[in-house]
Formats: sequence, C-alpha cells, structure tokens
Amino acid sequence: MALSPLDEQMLDRALALAALGSLVDPNPRVGCVLVRGEVVVGEGFHAGAGTAHAEAAALAQSGESTRGATAFITLEPCTHVGRTPPCAQALIDAGVERVVFVAADPSERAGGGAALLREAGIAVEKASPRFEQSSRALNEAWFFAAEHGRPHVTWKYATTLDGRIAAADGSSRWITGDASRADVHALRARSGAVVVGTGTALTDDPALTARCSAYTGPDPLRVVVGHRDLPADSRLLDGSAETVHLRTHDPLDVLARLHECEIRSVLIEGGPTLAAAFVRAGLVDRIVAYVAPALLGAGPAALADLGVQSMSQIRRFNLRQVDRFGSDVRLVLEPEGEI
Repeated sequence: MALSPLDEQMLDRALALAALGSLVDPNPRVGCVLVRGEVVVGEGFHAGAGTAHAEAAALAQSGESTRGATAFITLEPCTHVGRTPPCAQALIDAGVERVVFVAADPSERAGGGAALLREAGIAVEKASPRFEQSSRALNEAWFFAAEHGRPHVTWKYATTLDGRIAAADGSSRWITGDASRADVHALRARSGAVVVGTGTALTDDPALTARCSAYTGPDPLRVVVGHRDLPADSRLLDGSAETVHLRTHDPLDVLARLHECEIRSVLIEGGPTLAAAFVRAGLVDRIVAYVAPALLGAGPAALADLGVQSMSQIRRFNLRQVDRFGSDVRLVLEPEGEI
C-alpha cells in the first residue's frame, strides 16, 4: 500500500527525532511519532543505552490517546528484553492500530518485531527504500555491526605527498594543518574506540581524546594493541578517558573483544604495522587520508609491507569523497570488492 503525504511527513519527522539521539552508542538512533487521526499525540527518540526507547518515550506522552493510533518508527520495534522492555509488546499493550517502520532490525536478539505485531492483529507496513537509506545513514556503524558481527573499522592517517607519516628522525608534528587536525578530533568523537599499537603509544605518547568544541559527549574508548607495557606516566593512562590494553597482535581478536564491549565503530590511528595487519586481514571498511602539500623524501611510510609482489596483487579502493581542509586534502575511500 502506498504511503499518504501525511505518512511521509510523519516518517520525515521520526527521522529528524532519531537524529537527536546519541552520536556514539551501543544502540541505534531511533525516532517515533504517534498519530491519531491527523493529530500527533506523542513523539520521542532514543537518547542512549539505558534510557527509554523511542516508542516508550512517545507512548509516555500519548497516554490513552494511543489507542487506535498509528506509530511511525525509524526502526522495526524490538522484541528484546534488556535494559528496557520490548517495544513491540509495548505498542500492542497500548492499543496501537497501525505501525509504519522504516528499516528492519537485523539483530538476532531484537529483530522480529513486525511479525509479533502482525500476530497481534496490528497492520504493519514498511516504508519505501528512500526512508530506509536515511535510517541506515543515521546508524551506519550499528547496522554494520549487527550484520557482520564486528565493529565498522576506519583507518585514518596523515601523510605528505610522498606518503611519509614522519621524518627520518621520527618527528611527526605537524604534517597537516589546524583544520585537518580539528577534523580528526571530530572523527574521534564519532567513533566508539580509537586503536593504536604499542609502538605508536610508546613513540608518540598520544592522548587520543576527542578535543572537539562542538562535541560534549564522552571520549572514545582508547585501545592499545600489543604486548609491551606502557610507562606509568603515559598519557593513555592519565585517567582522562577509559583505556584498555589488548595484549594481542590479531586484528580479529581485537574486533571480537571490542564487539563484546558493544563498540560499534573503531578508528585505527596506529602506525604502519598495525594498519597493515588490519588491511591484510581485510578488516578496513573505510580509509580517511589527510594529504599535506609537503615532501620529506625519507621517513616511515603510512603502511607496512602487505606482501604485494606485483601489480596483479595491488589493493585498490573506491574514492567516495574529496574535501579540502586549509591547504590539505582529505580523501575518503572504501574497499573495491575484497581486500
């Protein structure tokens, strides 16, 4: 059945509400609008893990006006009993007559809400792909983690025109300008965890916090990969943000353990060895490269050996976006087929 103009208007409103949710969270960003007749009787969004789901927030507003109403929701109502009760059952108990949802829930433990609603006699409709694309864009990392069983991985690096990430003496501050560095902090703010190897932690002593004036949420989890100990005075141990030390060199193990911690998005900021390990394992889902108009001629490259011996083994990527930050250029790339 085709959606009416009012239906589409309410779905757009639900998506706008979803965008108010937490930028980084174990749970998806979801919005809900309850309409009875042509009157909005309740609306809500999910503010983050442990808070009311969007449907529950909208139901709390609508009260008895919910009976006979239509619920417009950006994600299929959940069936999972966790920190909060299942939303599908809450809609049934509230007497909702019709549900229009945007995207199906791909997770095993929470999906199936549409079937439960239909079994209860509620009319259920799925919105057109246009709306689903918007919901997925709001929850890219969450959908990826639900469908792949691991966090979405972005590898970020800054380099000179000749591909150097530091000078021959190891100094690397600063290859790129202020605008690029500010964008990196915004990228960290959108990530659940920032990962470096012990080599980078010991050489650069980074803070890995999201020093972004437009962001007031918590810093990402700081993750150190490798067996070597960090000194007691390391900035990563200063208590300004949570840090975990994973004593492994296996990228799959790293992602499995972070997935268990409900991390949905990972930013790799380590050096060439760590980056190469993730690329070789086929575990880089996006590359964000900042290129400065400068030359060094010597010094470490952005990536360690991948075992590529000929052009037939070259690793190619699709260029998705090009932006200028001051004098620097930012490239956003994604894998071309299998990497």
